[in-house]
Amino acid sequence: MAYLGEEIKKLGFGLMRLPKIGDVIDVEQTKQMVDRFLEAGFTYFDTAWAYAGSEDAIRQALVERYPRESFKLATKNAAWISCKTREEAMAQFDTSLKQTGAGYFDFYLLHNLGEHRTRYFDDFDMWSFVQEKKKEGLIRHVGFSFHSTPEELEEILKAHPEMEFVQLQINYGDWENPAIQSRACYEMARKYGKPVIIMEPVKGGMLANPPEPVAEIFRKADASASCASWAIRFAASLEGVITVLSGMSNLEQMEDNLSYMKDFTHLSDGEQKTLDEAREALAKIPLIPCTTCNYCAKVCPNAIGISGSFTAMNYLTLYRDPAAAKRQADWLIGGHGKKAAAECIKCGRCEEVCPQHIQIREELEKVAAAL
Repeated sequence: MAYLGEEIKKLGFGLMRLPKIGDVIDVEQTKQMVDRFLEAGFTYFDTAWAYAGSEDAIRQALVERYPRESFKLATKNAAWISCKTREEAMAQFDTSLKQTGAGYFDFYLLHNLGEHRTRYFDDFDMWSFVQEKKKEGLIRHVGFSFHSTPEELEEILKAHPEMEFVQLQINYGDWENPAIQSRACYEMARKYGKPVIIMEPVKGGMLANPPEPVAEIFRKADASASCASWAIRFAASLEGVITVLSGMSNLEQMEDNLSYMKDFTHLSDGEQKTLDEAREALAKIPLIPCTTCNYCAKVCPNAIGISGSFTAMNYLTLYRDPAAAKRQADWLIGGHGKKAAAECIKCGRCEEVCPQHIQIREELEKVAAAL
C-alpha cells in the first residue's frame, strides 16, 4: 500500500550503525550493502546530521553511484544538539545537503522530539523552516521522530497537523513497556491519521540475539528463521507503516533481512501467539534498555563510556560470564578512549537526552559495583 503517494517496500536501510574499520565507516562494504539493497528492490535510506560520518558515507556509497530518482533519502535535524540560535539550527539542513550531495530530501525529520528537546524546535520555529524548504522543492515530505509519552505526542500532533508522518520506536519488546509505550504511541499516531516509520525494531540489536529462553521459543516455532526476522516482521505487520528501518552493520545482516523481507508476508495468528510468548519471556529478564544511540555520549562532560558500560552489564545479566563481560567493558569503554562508570560525576545531563528514559546514574553505580 502506498503512503504519502510513495510506493516504498517495508524494509528501510538505517544508516546509524554502518560497518566500520576502527572508528571510520567502511565505505567499500557500505557500497556492497547499498548494491544488494537496491538489487532486491528496496529504496529507502535513513541517515541524520547527528550520525557521525553517515551522511558523507551515503553520498559516496549511494548518491554518487545511482540516479537520484532511484532511491528515497531521509535525514534529520537535531536542533537540540549544540544549537544556541535559529541560524545554527537551520545550518544543519545546509550541512546535510552538502554532506549527502542529494540535491533534495525525500523525507526530512525534526529529530528526537519529546520532553525538553521539543522546545528547541518551537523556540527556533523549525516548523515553519521545514515548510519553507518544502515549498522550495528541497524537501518532499516533512515529519518528526519521537521518543516520549503518547500524551506529549498528541500535543505535538494537535499543534502541527501539517506534519505528514511520525517515526516511532516500535518493537515487540517495548510494545507494552511502560517506559517506552510503543503501542500507545503507535495508536496515537494512527488516531491522528499519520502513517508511521518504525525505528529500533530490533532494539539496537538486542532482539537479534535475545536471551536463550526467548531464542528457544522462536527455534521451536521455526528453526530456520532468525530471531531478528521475528522482530522486523512484527513491526512490518502493523497497519499504517510506511517502512521499517533496520540499522544493518554488515552484509550478513543485510542478507538475512532481505531473505524474509523481499517477499514480505504478515505474521499469521500462530506466529503472533509465538511473539506474545516471547514477549512474556523477555519481560522476565531485567536488562538495561539501552539501544546504543549514544545521545548521552554527546552531552556527557566527563566522557563516560555509558552505552559500553550498559552493553557489558547486559552481557553479564544474560550470560552469567563475568570474564566475558569484563572483556566487553575493556573494549567498549577503555578501547574507545572512554572513562569507566565509577568516574561518573552524576550531573544528570545524560538522562535529559536518553530516548529510553534510563536512570543512567543509578545504572552506572550498579555497573561500577559489578564490573
